[in-house]
Amino acid sequence: MPPTTPPAESVDRFWERPIETLSRDQWEALCDGCGKCCLHKLEDEDTGAIVGTNVACRLLDLKTARCSDYRHRRSQVPDCLRLTPRLAAQVRWLPATCAYTLRARDLPLPEWHYLISGDRDAVRRAGASVIGRAISEVVAGPLENHIVEERAIWTVDDDG
Repeated sequence: MPPTTPPAESVDRFWERPIETLSRDQWEALCDGCGKCCLHKLEDEDTGAIVGTNVACRLLDLKTARCSDYRHRRSQVPDCLRLTPRLAAQVRWLPATCAYTLRARDLPLPEWHYLISGDRDAVRRAGASVIGRAISEVVAGPLENHIVEERAIWTVDDDG
């Protein structure tokens, strides 16, 4: 994960530029570290509706909401998605608060985002993190027993 960044007033506000123009490091720095993308989702085969669960990938550190092996995650979890600017605009299961989704829609980052606040822990204090709200797939059992009711935080409607 990228290092802690100073408050927005003292840095280049790269995140306000079109996401297609960002360097790889800048793209990676957009991640607020909420961990929601690492939660399992279920898709209704008939309707295509996606519901979120509170069950995290086995690589997610539940105390920090960070991947424990980000660099090698795809070799350990083959269906782990490498998010790109193009995919950020297409993937329907990213949370509404996801910086990648927000910027793909040309929307601003939330005030608690560390690039705005300068505080990596602000995401947790804002209630936008999985810290204290998720369990590992290693102990969860059937995903159907862990569906969350907060659908609005897991998906973004076409209206934004």
